[in-house]
Amino acid sequence: MAKPGRPGARKNKKGATAGTGGHGRKALEGKGPTPKAEDRSWHVAGKRKAANDRLEAARARHGKPDASGKRPPRPKKADDGELVTGRNSVVEALRARIPASTLYVAARVEMDDRVKEALSIATKRGIPVLEVMRPELDRMSGPDAVHQGLALKVPAYEYAHPLDLLEVAHGTDRPPLLVALDGVTDPRNLGAIIRSAGAFGAHGVIVPQRRSVGMTASAWKTSAGAAVRVPVAMAANLTQTLQSLKKAGVFVLGLDGGGDTPLPGISFADRPIVIVVGSEGKGLSRLVTENCDAIVSIPIQADTESLNAGIAVSVALYEVAKLRA
Repeated sequence: MAKPGRPGARKNKKGATAGTGGHGRKALEGKGPTPKAEDRSWHVAGKRKAANDRLEAARARHGKPDASGKRPPRPKKADDGELVTGRNSVVEALRARIPASTLYVAARVEMDDRVKEALSIATKRGIPVLEVMRPELDRMSGPDAVHQGLALKVPAYEYAHPLDLLEVAHGTDRPPLLVALDGVTDPRNLGAIIRSAGAFGAHGVIVPQRRSVGMTASAWKTSAGAAVRVPVAMAANLTQTLQSLKKAGVFVLGLDGGGDTPLPGISFADRPIVIVVGSEGKGLSRLVTENCDAIVSIPIQADTESLNAGIAVSVALYEVAKLRA
């Protein structure tokens, strides 16, 4: 007679039992070599590497120097540029030979003389002509623009470096003559200055990156084609650019109504010169004034408060050209 077992005790079955079937064999194989510390996101070295990667990406977006001190080129956006809208504006821009990439024409547009002329000029210059639906042209032009069925795509202007203008000037038979703008925001003033610079033998125009006008379609039109011959450079910091030019032997001449040196008969006209002009209302900024070698004034009648920036530069360029001749 078998003895009764302990209550609750497990009864083991005699004989062979089922094995694991190798389910734990993969766990015994290991996970491979240990990754480097910088490849582990939770490690201090990994966090440091991720921070450096974010910093380099930010520098590349904003054009700041990297660890080697080199400044990466600023990537161009796909929509960089300007859209000139309206039949008169488009025709004038094409007549002035403004660099253009595409002429957009609304479908079933009314063919008047301006549309025909725009199509003729674009065809002769090899500018692609695209026919788009009017709602799409409305979206491209924006809510406040009146396109009248015509729009011209003007690509972003490729600015030179300020010191490159000086190198180009040294390769000519004339002393360097540059023009710098300080706080000028009217594109028509910029276009007029470029036109005067081309007329009186200046080697280029410098505009600041901030708080200043750039090369827009309006500036192209006002220059009357001179923008094709006169390069425009963009300075990240106008004060530092003037300091670099001074180190290179360029005389910085500031234009201001309250200057202590009269323009007629200046004695340094034969030297390398950069003429700096400020806005019509505020004039030259304090830092730019402090970096000028001379502040020159243009004699005018008492009942005239000040001259337009474009006119002031024209007078100064004419005087320098006359004295050099």
